[in-house]
Amino acid sequence: MCRRHIISITHMKKQSVAVLIAKRRIPERSVGLKTISLITSVSERRDLYLEYIKQSNNKNHKYMKIVTVEPLGISNAQFEQLQKEFKEQGHEFVFFTDRNENPDELARRICDADIVVISNIKLSAETMGRCPNLKMLSVAFTGLDHIDLDYCTSHNITVMNASGYSTVAVSELAIGLMLDVYRKISHFDSQIRNGGTRANYLGLELGGKTVGVVGTGAIGTQTIRLLMAFGCNVLAYSRTERQNVKDLGVTYVSLDELMKNSDIITLHVPLNKETYHLIGKYELSLMKPSAILINTARGNVVDIPELANKLKDGTLAGAGIDVFEMEPPLPHDHPLCDAPNCVLVPHIGYATREAFDIRADIVMENIRQWLKKQ
Repeated sequence: MCRRHIISITHMKKQSVAVLIAKRRIPERSVGLKTISLITSVSERRDLYLEYIKQSNNKNHKYMKIVTVEPLGISNAQFEQLQKEFKEQGHEFVFFTDRNENPDELARRICDADIVVISNIKLSAETMGRCPNLKMLSVAFTGLDHIDLDYCTSHNITVMNASGYSTVAVSELAIGLMLDVYRKISHFDSQIRNGGTRANYLGLELGGKTVGVVGTGAIGTQTIRLLMAFGCNVLAYSRTERQNVKDLGVTYVSLDELMKNSDIITLHVPLNKETYHLIGKYELSLMKPSAILINTARGNVVDIPELANKLKDGTLAGAGIDVFEMEPPLPHDHPLCDAPNCVLVPHIGYATREAFDIRADIVMENIRQWLKKQ
């Protein structure tokens, strides 16, 4: 098909137009509004309209197909409003109301997309390699370890995350897990429903405990503020020491010192080559037998089999875990499933109504700002 030749099809009969378009005999750039009006098929009219938008009077306008591959906790009404907004700008906005992690289905959904909105579904180089138009990923998540960033870099695909949307949500869950492990809230909920009692159990209080915070980014810092409200003493380890954290009364120490001296250790670092198994067999061996570990960061920041061994042999008092080396559901033989004094939740740290609303705003604003630069 040669795009240099412009064929006037405005007054051609409806049937002829449909046949020629179906056979790709008419260049897309020939399409005009009068031509579109000759087509009765809804799908044909839609496709032609989108093609017409591509050729709009604004020569600098670049048509983009935006695909949101999962619901993201946004209502259909909100999606329809976004669809209207982007359509008015000459773009196509498609959204799916179910989550499907199958790579083939994912590739089918995004194969002709220019922009993809995705949360924590794994997006491999192989899948992206089936999407020749892909230019931008708006990731509805803070971490990016599920995205093949090397592929994105080598193919000039812009990646923008939703940094900051879950800061309050995750930090509050970290505190909740500390309280649950210390007071056995989940355990006693089950006990009371089955005729049980306190059975002379005595819990522990957060006030006065030394808490080691590994990672003092936004979530780690917010967790520190909450710990201070409980009257905790806080030690911190981070690649970058922050003055605003020191101003809260926090003491930065080495990781070894933090592991040795903390009653509670809570993790708030991203997963990368440097932090993979940051808390391994050696680090776990430094912890007090009375200490507990909280992980709301990424599963592979911790050597999970070693953590399970410590809990099972009684050399670690407890753990509260929201993240694993895989996304739930966990297999029945997962090493933490039968570990004592271990509270497990299925990666819920980021999942609050407030966080999802903030996330939607960030994700769509990232797209708007990126489109402005095109």
